[in-house]
Amino acid sequence: MNSSSEPQPERRFGLLQATALNMSNMLGAGPFITIPALMATLGGPQSMIGWGVALIVALADGLVWSELGAALKKSGGSYVYLREGYGREKWGRFMGFLFIWQFILSGPLELGTAYIGVAQYLQPVWPQSSEFTRLCAGAGIGLLVIFMLYRRIESIGRLMVGLWAGVLLAMGFVIVTGAMHFDAKLAFDLPEDAWAFDVAKWAALGAAARIGIYDYLGYYDICFIGDEVKQPGRVIPRAVMLSLVLVALIYLAVNLSIIGVVPWREMVTAEGVSKPVVTMMMAKIYGSDFAQLFTVLVLWTMLACAFAMLLGYSRIPYAAARDGSFFRVFGRLHPRLGFPHVSLLVIGLIAAASTFVKLQTLIDVMLTTRIVVQFGGQIGALVMLRRLQPEMERPFRMWLYPLPALLALGGWLFLLFTTEKYLLAYGALALLAGGGVFLLWSRVTKKWPFAEASAPREMS
Repeated sequence: MNSSSEPQPERRFGLLQATALNMSNMLGAGPFITIPALMATLGGPQSMIGWGVALIVALADGLVWSELGAALKKSGGSYVYLREGYGREKWGRFMGFLFIWQFILSGPLELGTAYIGVAQYLQPVWPQSSEFTRLCAGAGIGLLVIFMLYRRIESIGRLMVGLWAGVLLAMGFVIVTGAMHFDAKLAFDLPEDAWAFDVAKWAALGAAARIGIYDYLGYYDICFIGDEVKQPGRVIPRAVMLSLVLVALIYLAVNLSIIGVVPWREMVTAEGVSKPVVTMMMAKIYGSDFAQLFTVLVLWTMLACAFAMLLGYSRIPYAAARDGSFFRVFGRLHPRLGFPHVSLLVIGLIAAASTFVKLQTLIDVMLTTRIVVQFGGQIGALVMLRRLQPEMERPFRMWLYPLPALLALGGWLFLLFTTEKYLLAYGALALLAGGGVFLLWSRVTKKWPFAEASAPREMS
C-alpha cells in the first residue's frame, strides 16, 4: 500500500492534450521514415494496401483500448488491463509481469526508431558527418527529450500542444505541396505483376501491414497516463478514436503526396530504404536550400514523437511498481515535481542506446514481442472482464461487441505468422525467459503459484 503522504499524479490532461499526445506519437516519425520500406515490401504503390490492412486492425483494436481505458482509469495501460482482466493474484499477476518483461525489451525499441529518424534526416543538413556521428546525435536527442520531460505534468501538457502544432504544420505543408505537384503517373506506377498474389506476396503483405501498424502505434498512448487525465471515461475513448481517424486521413494524403513527386523506384534501391524522402521531395520542387530548411521542421516532428512516446511509456514500469509487481524504485515520484522520475530515466536511457540498432530490426522485434502478450492478451482481458465483472462501470462500451475484438485478434495473428521465423523464435524465447523469471521470483517471494504449497510449512 502507498502512503497517503506520497505525492499523487494530478488529472490535468483534457481532450485537446490527449489527442495531441496520441497524434504526436503516431505522426512524428512514421511516414517520414517508413515510406521507402513500405514501397519495397510489395515492390510498388500497391504496397499501400498493407497500410490499409493495418488501419482496419488499428481501428478494431482502438475499440479494445477505449473500453478498457475508460473502465480502468489508471496509469499503466496494458499492465493494468491484463492484471485486472485475468485476476490480480493469479493469472493476472503472471500476464502483468510478462507484459512488463516484454515492454522492457520492446518499448525503448519503438522509441529508438524516432531517434534513428533524427539521424536519417540529419544527413541532408549535415552532409559531411559520418553515419555513426549522426546516430550519436540521434541518441543525444534522446537525452534532450528526458530533460524536456523532467517537469510538472501541467507544463508538459502545454509543451505537448506546441510540439503537436509543429507536427501538423509539417504534415500540412507536405500535403499541400504534394497536391500542387501531384503526378498520377508516378503515384500509380504499378509493376506488371502488382496484383498477382502468391504465398510470397501474402507474406510481403504481412510485412507491409507491420510497417503500417508501426506508423499507427501510439493511438493508445493516453491510456498509459490514465491517472493524469481529466474525465478519463469520456476523454480516453474520444482521444483514441479521434486520433486514429485524423491520422489515417493525414497518412493517406502524405503517402500519396510523396509518391506523387518522388518515383518509388528511387526509394527502394539497396541503399534507398534509408533515404530522407521528404527532403528528396522538397529538393525536387523547391531546390536543395529550401529542402534543408524544411528538414529542420521534419526533425521537430521526430522530437514531438519521442516526447509523446517517452511521456506515456515512462508511466508503465511506474504503475507496475506501485502495484507491487515490479522493482519498488520504479514507483517513486519526484518529491517536488510529482512525476515518476526513475522510470523516466531508465526507459529514456535504454531508448537512446537503441538508436544504434537497424530500423527494420527494431520494428520487427518490437512487434513480435508485443503481439502475444499485449495486443492479444488485452483482447482476452476485455472478454474476461465482460464475463466476470458485468457490473463494472463502463463509460464506453465497444461497438458491435465482440466483432471488433475478433477482427483485431485475427489481424494481429496475421501479422505474427507472416513474420520471419527467426524473429518468431526470438519472441518465443523472450517470453519463455520471462516465464522462467516469473516462476523463480514467485518461488523466492512465496507468491502464486507457490503460495499455497508454502503455507503448511509456515504453520508447522
